[in-house]
Amino acid sequence: MKRIKVIGFDADDTLWENEIYFRESEKKFFELLKDYAPAKEIEKKLYNIETINIPLFGYGVKSFTLSMIETALQISKNKVKADVINQIMEIGREQLEKPVVLLPFVRGVLERLAGNYKLIVVTKGDLLDQELKLQRSGLKPFFHHVEIVSHKTETEYTKVIKHLDIRPNQFMMVGNSIKSDILPVLRSGAKAVYIPHESVWIHEIADAPVGNPKFRQIHSILDLLRFA
Repeated sequence: MKRIKVIGFDADDTLWENEIYFRESEKKFFELLKDYAPAKEIEKKLYNIETINIPLFGYGVKSFTLSMIETALQISKNKVKADVINQIMEIGREQLEKPVVLLPFVRGVLERLAGNYKLIVVTKGDLLDQELKLQRSGLKPFFHHVEIVSHKTETEYTKVIKHLDIRPNQFMMVGNSIKSDILPVLRSGAKAVYIPHESVWIHEIADAPVGNPKFRQIHSILDLLRFA
């Protein structure tokens, strides 16, 4: 990686656990509405509502909570009690207060890489939530720059690369989402490394660009040290 000057890292499910908490919240939500519909029906409705709401409210727990409330109203035909709405709000609050659990080897790998590369975070979601998680993670000192965006697109990555005053082939992105961390990065002309996570949000599923010379898939963040 002699040409690489800057390595960008996704945050959620690349540096720390995130998606498992959404699955836990969903289970609690489905249980609250079990008198109105089966879990599968509620799950499908929630997915459809999230798809509509994401362009308006963005990503993150707050958007997710609003989508749960809207789902509850639609599933119950506006008969859901205020107490249930309060419990849905509490599900969201509890998730926002979850401790930040780093994924294996993250701190050690960042310590090694920081001596040879400029490291940055490129993540999406709610600004305040992501800033707080980064602060609580203890990883902030490793990063030269933090970019929190509403959507990860080719345009956004191009802006980041220009802001860093480097060429696309001097930037490499590391993340767990093919849709957000890999495909738009490759379209910008940069390199991308995919680290699969066992929990994948359905909105982030996409086919890996197998055969692209600028794409690489590894098993763990520790594997970065083999070629970095």
